[in-house]
Amino acid sequence: MRCPFCQAQDTRVIDSRLASEGDQVRRRRECVACSERFTTYENAELLLPRMVKSDGTREPFDEGKLRTGMQRALEKRPVSVEDVEAAIHRIKKRLQGSGERELPARQLGEWVMDELRELDQVAYVRFASVYRSFQDVSAFREVIDGLERR
Repeated sequence: MRCPFCQAQDTRVIDSRLASEGDQVRRRRECVACSERFTTYENAELLLPRMVKSDGTREPFDEGKLRTGMQRALEKRPVSVEDVEAAIHRIKKRLQGSGERELPARQLGEWVMDELRELDQVAYVRFASVYRSFQDVSAFREVIDGLERR
C-alpha cells in the first residue's frame, strides 16, 4: 500500500478491525518512511448481476445511479444518510443473494420501492410516480390508497 503523504511503497498494518456490519476490514497503517498514519478499508469484490432494461439492453449495476435515484426521491425529506446507505446496502445484498448473472431492471426498481416505502412514504410516492410513469391523478390515488391500507 502506497503512503498517501510521501508516496513511499512500504507501509505496515498497525491494527485491523471489521467494519460496516462485517463486510469491510478497516486497517490502520503506518508509513515506514515518514511515520504518518492513515486508514484503509478493504472490501470483497463481488460481481453483481447485469441489469436488463425494458428495451432489452444490458448494463452493469451502477450503485451511483441507485444512490442518485433514491436521493432524488428523498430530497428535503427527514431521512438520515445512514438510513439511505443501509437501504442501499440491503438492496446490494439482495442483488448478490439472487445468484443470477442478469436481472431485470424492473426487479431492482421494485426493491428500491420496497426500501423507500419503509424509509419515507412521500419519497415512495415520488419514486413510484416517475418509475411507473403516472399519467393522471388516479394513479397517485391508487398508490396512496395502497399505503393507507398497509
